[in-house]
Amino acid sequence: MHELAITESLVAAVAENVGTARVARVRLQVGQLAGVLPSALQFCFEACARGTPLEGATLQIDEVPARGRCRTCRAEMPMLTFVDACACGGVEIELLSGQELRIKDVEVEVQ
Repeated sequence: MHELAITESLVAAVAENVGTARVARVRLQVGQLAGVLPSALQFCFEACARGTPLEGATLQIDEVPARGRCRTCRAEMPMLTFVDACACGGVEIELLSGQELRIKDVEVEVQ
């Protein structure tokens, strides 16, 4: 389960940047095709945050839909996999979104 390693890295990165401030919420963007299960990240977050400035914080995950653009007809389309074909029959699809895995923002508590 690589989500545990990802969550450990997420917590470490946030903790390093907030110093001693207590974190209330972390908002994360996860693309549909990122190869990461949001539910597994949620599951790991509490354990990984224990003993850090993130303990007790909420992990908000915004799922980013996958979208692509056909290089043949230039049409944009939703994607479910990396090998989806366009309605025109084109198979060369440029991925526009859906692979994101990034910290969007961090909310710290005012002391």
